[in-house]
Amino acid sequence: MTVLVNSNTRVVVQGITGREGSFHTRAMLSYGTKILAGVTPGKGGSTVEGVPVYDSVIEAVRKHPELNTSIIFVPSRFASDAVYEAIDAGLDLVVVITEGIPVHETMKFVRYAKLNGVTIIGPNCPGVISPGESKVGIMPGHVFSRGRVGIVSRSGTLTYEIAYAMTKAGIGQSTSIGIGGDPVPGTSFIDALEMFREDDGTDAVVLIGEIGGDMEERAARYIVEQEYKKPVVAYIAGRTAPPGKRMGHAGAIISMGVGDAASKIKSLKEAGVEVAELPSQVAEILKKLLKK
Repeated sequence: MTVLVNSNTRVVVQGITGREGSFHTRAMLSYGTKILAGVTPGKGGSTVEGVPVYDSVIEAVRKHPELNTSIIFVPSRFASDAVYEAIDAGLDLVVVITEGIPVHETMKFVRYAKLNGVTIIGPNCPGVISPGESKVGIMPGHVFSRGRVGIVSRSGTLTYEIAYAMTKAGIGQSTSIGIGGDPVPGTSFIDALEMFREDDGTDAVVLIGEIGGDMEERAARYIVEQEYKKPVVAYIAGRTAPPGKRMGHAGAIISMGVGDAASKIKSLKEAGVEVAELPSQVAEILKKLLKK
């Protein structure tokens, strides 16, 4: 089994006629993702890679009622409106690739999504992939392989590096979730851990964190308090980052003694999580754990 996306995922691409939208539509189709429609206001009636384009998500859903997922490539100043449109159209999952969305706007649409029972992945994320079934995102599909280890990550690049090392070591993935590097993500580490906990097709979880915020510390508390049974392996990026300097992502900043790598690593280790010192060590630790 998988979480979030699988062979039954039916996708509408918002912003499909733009450069990024059209490029990644082609890549997702090549991977086997079932993309039924695209949306760009004013471009209705056209096609991209054979995919029909509509002026609104509501119109796309009326024409293709089996749609259940949106991926958003809309520029940041219009992205919030695109998210609300997808939620109001009744879709189950909205993957927001767009970066640079103001935090207060993200907070509002994440809250609106929760009230409507919709899952948001992102913003500023690489998306979700269940290898061999569906890719709803921008990740290089060839580095992933089908298997029984879930991945949840704040970093796209590290996800690819660690997934590739796992694949080379013969360790496949059930689903990989890139939750994004913004301060307010639609899906947290705890949300993803809960999904994998309930998934019979996931035997272990890789958690890829980074400096900034306290999401990793909260995940550690969750693992202890909920007596999480599946083994978790972690890697935390930004060990050498100086306080007050943002490293890469908008959410990756150490401030007032909170959010540094040392506190995250300490919390995770105290929760029984094995923490790799290098990305390449994650696969080695997994091989050891999965043999037990």
